[in-house]
Amino acid sequence: MDDDVPVAVPAGRYDRPVGPLRRRLTIAAVTVAGALVLALGAWYAWDTFTDPVQWEDVGFHVNDDRSVDVTFNVTKAASATVTCRVRALSQSYGEVGVSEVEVGAADTRTQRVTVHVMTSELAVTGTVDRCSTVP
Repeated sequence: MDDDVPVAVPAGRYDRPVGPLRRRLTIAAVTVAGALVLALGAWYAWDTFTDPVQWEDVGFHVNDDRSVDVTFNVTKAASATVTCRVRALSQSYGEVGVSEVEVGAADTRTQRVTVHVMTSELAVTGTVDRCSTVP
């Protein structure tokens, strides 16, 4: 077989060759989609890392079938006041107790808080549902 002779593709076996207009439109669509993904990623990162209030569950202690103590850290501006919703959950993940607690201004950005949550039945865990700044 001679290596200098180009091999011809059988007619009708493959799709039509891509024209220059179709190639440009494909490149433009991929570029726009990439820019959109990049913009959404930047927005998500900005929204996540600029949250003025953050919290972290530290632990819980089930006192009896009527109460649980929940301990958590709240990080916020030292002068800010926030309200946190703390909940107790049953073995089937049902909410069996809830308590709203206000965390006021302090000398440090991070405060450790322990909340006593009354329950309607035995709780197996306690956790912070959410915290938000008080206007």
